[in-house]
Amino acid sequence: MADTPETVPLPAPEERERLTRIQIDRSCRQTVVWYYASAVFWLLVGSALALIASLKMHTPGFLADWEWLTFGRARPAHLAAMIYGWGSMAGVGTLLWLQARLTRNRLPFPTLLPATAVIWNLTVAFGVVAILAGYSTSIEWIEIPPSTAILFGFCIAAIIAASIRMFRSRESKHTYVSQWYLFGAIFWFPLLYVSAQLFLHTPAAKGAVKAAANWWFAHNVLGLWFTPIGLATVYYLIPKVIGRPVHSYHLSLLGFWSLAIFYNWAGTHHLIGGPLPAWLITVGIVGSVMMFVPVVTVAVNHHLTMVGHFHHLKYSPTLRFIVYGAMCYTAVSFQGSLQSLRSVNEISHFTHYTIAHAHLGVYAFFTMVMFGAIYYVAPRLLNAEWHSAAWIRVHFWTTAVGMAIYWLGLTWAGWEQGKMMNDPRIPFLDIVRFTVPWLWSRSAAGVLMTIGHLSFAWLFWNMLRQRGAYLPGPTLLIRKDEPVAVGGGE
Repeated sequence: MADTPETVPLPAPEERERLTRIQIDRSCRQTVVWYYASAVFWLLVGSALALIASLKMHTPGFLADWEWLTFGRARPAHLAAMIYGWGSMAGVGTLLWLQARLTRNRLPFPTLLPATAVIWNLTVAFGVVAILAGYSTSIEWIEIPPSTAILFGFCIAAIIAASIRMFRSRESKHTYVSQWYLFGAIFWFPLLYVSAQLFLHTPAAKGAVKAAANWWFAHNVLGLWFTPIGLATVYYLIPKVIGRPVHSYHLSLLGFWSLAIFYNWAGTHHLIGGPLPAWLITVGIVGSVMMFVPVVTVAVNHHLTMVGHFHHLKYSPTLRFIVYGAMCYTAVSFQGSLQSLRSVNEISHFTHYTIAHAHLGVYAFFTMVMFGAIYYVAPRLLNAEWHSAAWIRVHFWTTAVGMAIYWLGLTWAGWEQGKMMNDPRIPFLDIVRFTVPWLWSRSAAGVLMTIGHLSFAWLFWNMLRQRGAYLPGPTLLIRKDEPVAVGGGE
């Protein structure tokens, strides 16, 4: 007798869970892959512009006859390509996938959300070309012409609407820590961006107040846009890969709310010694020092989650990038809090020390975490595996070692540069000559990181071509003669 609907056996809970994840990933495929592919493109563009700007620091005659590629244009164009292109698009792609997975909902708006990826790309392209053509606003971190704000606003509004719709119809009423961070990011960033546009491009603020608004925005793009997305990713992927829950949900909430309370005050410590009220600078210093609370909380939570599972770093590409990024989050936050102290700032300010610090946050933390996220998410969206573990190893070691050379060299050189600048007996040209070898090391580090970016782009391109579609299992960082010992599912 044929089975009736009542007698057809239901799939096991594990199989139902697997099928649900497959349906969610299919709904995310077009939107998230478009965002990821676009992010990789802007990563390459930003890398090329970064190398040009770096070479000009010690070889000013390089491409000197190319008006569009002067240092004053190449450097802000690089920043725009990396912040609004690579960083934001990789972050949005990861954010949407995490929201769908955590709410156990299919990604809504199957036509609108892919359209936002196209609009975002065109907006960044317009902004980068405008900067190279000489139409930069000359305001750091927001050099893109203000006319782009409407297009970015439309895209963010669609992302917020999709996130709220999924959250309202979520299967579980429990709110995961990653969701706290993701909603923080998508609600904080529009407030930051709109406020900065109003204060920096209208008569709402004048003179020194614009400098305060600039640093409030620039500092919080990292702290209230990239950092929440990065930490949400870390909180989701570490437990997923090692197969155990986060050590403490309560600790994670303490980390979120202390970040929300303290970070937005921290930016004005960059203006120590400037023509601003003393209380404004002091508030920035206090906010920066209080950041020890969320940073220590997050570091302890991540470490205790990983205890007993550090051996997975030998095998898992995702975990290796994620843990590297999480450790650098702790390092850059500690450095930032110490750098806000007046006694430290009077030496480190206006030196290469600050440049090293910025790259430790945006690159060593956020970018490495996004690499780890894409290594985990892309195979699930494209039903293919990464075709070469060797190229993944090249990607990791060139970027990790390159970043270490970059940060260590410029941090030490910047500190010595600051002490020399504070000594009136040392001629300024002697200080310039002192920094030149370290600027060469910066360019060498940039070459290493660019090799890693090209390796990653090659891997992603082959993923899109389904080169690894028939591999028997996940691509792990092991030799063929080594046993596989990864839990939780890479």
